Amino acid sequence: MENPRQSCSVCRLLRSLSFSVLGGGVAGFGALQLGWGNDTAIIAAVFGSVAAVVWSNRGRGGFGKISH
Repeated sequence: MENPRQSCSVCRLLRSLSFSVLGGGVAGFGALQLGWGNDTAIIAAVFGSVAAVVWSNRGRGGFGKISH
């Protein structure tokens, strides 16, 4: 019997994309609301998207774990 908490590769991809968009949007627009420049907002969006994906994958065996 399969593990009910195990997700398929499509689900992992969609979850990563959605958290990336949300984290990048919040960080980027947050930086603009704080009055930072456009260049700094883009950098904040990149770090926000990476941080959101890493946070969403915590406790799932980490990156690169191959599940059968």
